[in-house]
Amino acid sequence: MRKPRHLSAEEKALWDMVAQRADPLDKPKAKVVRPAPKAPAVSAPVAPRKMPAFKVGQSVDHSADHDLMPSLAQQMRSAPVQMDNKAYGRLKRGKLKPEARIDLHGMTLAQAHPALTGFVLRSAQAGYRLVLVITGKGKHRDDGGPIPTKFGVLRHQVPQWLAMAPLSALVLQVSEAHVRHGGGGAYYVYLRRSR
Repeated sequence: MRKPRHLSAEEKALWDMVAQRADPLDKPKAKVVRPAPKAPAVSAPVAPRKMPAFKVGQSVDHSADHDLMPSLAQQMRSAPVQMDNKAYGRLKRGKLKPEARIDLHGMTLAQAHPALTGFVLRSAQAGYRLVLVITGKGKHRDDGGPIPTKFGVLRHQVPQWLAMAPLSALVLQVSEAHVRHGGGGAYYVYLRRSR
């Protein structure tokens, strides 16, 4: 059998302080008295404003009806060109050959991000200017629910990773690849010249 534990002087003082502040459970509650509600002030009736005459559909600006975000391809096409225009034209026609490539097919986001970061850092260190990042187009997994789901998670995530540190300092231009290099399932990443 255990010996009873005795409270130290500090523990007893703390307990006494707590006991003084506590309210007993069987203490009658104070009655709350609420003031009587005041009658609302009555103001003079306001005459309704006259509506201007109109026809259905007249003077309606429909440009803001759909606030859907443009597709990833549209966003990339509308992005300003950072590299030389002549080289960019050759890039878009698939005339420039990538010096290195990485295939992220079958990787999870957690696997692909460090793989992409390491690849771009090594490519910049090696002095490469144009590399190819293959993401794949992704599988269509929309279940028909009220909120549409995007397919091609890596395809959407890679441009964002390339625009964030530490890669943003190395990347000059990101563009969708030409059909001969993978089309919508791959990206050209044009790196800055190392100084």
